[in-house]
Amino acid sequence: MNTESSSSGPGALGVAGAPSASGSRPSVIQLSIKEKAALYAAYIPLFTDGGIFVPTTREYRLGDDVYVLVSLPDDPQRYPVAGKVAWITPAHGTGNRTQGVGVRFPSDDKSVQLKHRIEQILGSRLASDRPTQTV
Repeated sequence: MNTESSSSGPGALGVAGAPSASGSRPSVIQLSIKEKAALYAAYIPLFTDGGIFVPTTREYRLGDDVYVLVSLPDDPQRYPVAGKVAWITPAHGTGNRTQGVGVRFPSDDKSVQLKHRIEQILGSRLASDRPTQTV
């Protein structure tokens, strides 16, 4: 079983994932976001139901199913998301962006809860024009 991990900043964001044995099952990725700045950089408010950037060197295609277990700063709960890859940032992409994928949250109650929790944590930072890893 392959394991992948990466970070964007010292201890700010951790990723661990394992490809599935069969191509038809979604891969499972554990995304641990430890700092509000890392959450701001990863959150995708432009998607109606929200979304999250996942740094990864694994190759994905648009529309691929991805199961993400998200941990947020100062929150002991892990949030499961059965999302879809909505965009891809390739290796050596423009603007010195981290390689990875943007995962769109589905339209379900768990995702609504996660979106509200992220926006509660970020508060006024949502209005910032600081650059992020997202669109």
